[in-house]
Amino acid sequence: MASKTALPTALPTELPTTTGAAVLTEHGKPLERQELPLPKEVEPGAALVRITCATLCGTDVHLWSGRMSLPDMLPMVLGHEMVGEVVAAGDGTVDTFGRAIAAGDRIGWSESTCGECRGCSVLREPVLCARRGYGFRQRADRPPYATGGLAEYCYVTPGAAKLILPADVPDGWAAMSGCAGKTVLRAVDRVGGIRPGSTVVVQGAGALGIVATAVAHISGAGMVITVGSPTGRLVTATRFGATAAVPLDLGVADRIARVYELTGGRGADYVFDFAGGPTVGEEAVAFAAQRGRIAVVGSTGPATSPVPLGTIMGKELTVAGSLNGDIADYHRAVEFFRTFGDRMPWDELLSEPVGLARATDSVRAMSRLDQIKAVVDPRLP
Repeated sequence: MASKTALPTALPTELPTTTGAAVLTEHGKPLERQELPLPKEVEPGAALVRITCATLCGTDVHLWSGRMSLPDMLPMVLGHEMVGEVVAAGDGTVDTFGRAIAAGDRIGWSESTCGECRGCSVLREPVLCARRGYGFRQRADRPPYATGGLAEYCYVTPGAAKLILPADVPDGWAAMSGCAGKTVLRAVDRVGGIRPGSTVVVQGAGALGIVATAVAHISGAGMVITVGSPTGRLVTATRFGATAAVPLDLGVADRIARVYELTGGRGADYVFDFAGGPTVGEEAVAFAAQRGRIAVVGSTGPATSPVPLGTIMGKELTVAGSLNGDIADYHRAVEFFRTFGDRMPWDELLSEPVGLARATDSVRAMSRLDQIKAVVDPRLP
């Protein structure tokens, strides 16, 4: 969603030495406006980027509230879905296709990886990197300081996989490709894709759940059932391809009964957990048809969720965990939005952009479920 406010377009002529940022210093408290140092030089393989759009994720809300926390993580700059204009690039900085990155390029990027651990070198899975650099694992009081999206400038480290973005993909779509888009597409890939004519249950009606609903519909699913709340989000899900919506206020037993009613007593071929919660595992297994496939994506954190293993065995279910995504998933997400830009009202997911001064308001609005995906443009006042 574009802002009507005039925004600065010219890149700085000199390398900035500091950046304004909205910093999380205490869970549940307002983000603090701070000036963070920037590197004096951009090292080989790295880039300094002026952020033009950051979209907030449910993870940002959980980190802000303290529902999700990691040891020694504060202070930090929230935001891991962002795009920007390159101010300066170090020697030899290229994107994932080997294209040289230069000042003025618009890029997105995925998490940094080491290339040396078992996850990187043996499994060849960047998301399993033992030293994976992710926005909420990089503190704002240690170099390189500004690595999150809620900052005027962001330092994109050498190990981060970068992508020069096509001009016909809007900033908001490109930003949400960085988590919402790539996470959904990876989850679909982890269960082998969605067969045309199949039945899909999506647990969760946040941004991930609604994007997953759209992906299932576009993939040719015959029925897509979205389970979640509040009512307004379920209404939005129907505009993104949901055949039916099941509200959380029905209760567990009634939700299961409703899914079976909708599927003629058979259950769903695919179940995608984009919600988490204490009963989501039990419900996912119950929703699934015989030989069904379940992708677990939203059940993060240390809390346990009871899962009936006997039912998994008896139905011969396949259960796959799916963790975020890598640069390949990010590229596929950008191309997905580019290809299917006219198939869904994608901009309905994005709130009106605000500047860093109102970033706390945006996080709070998302925590109240008033916004699906808040948008912050640090160039705004």
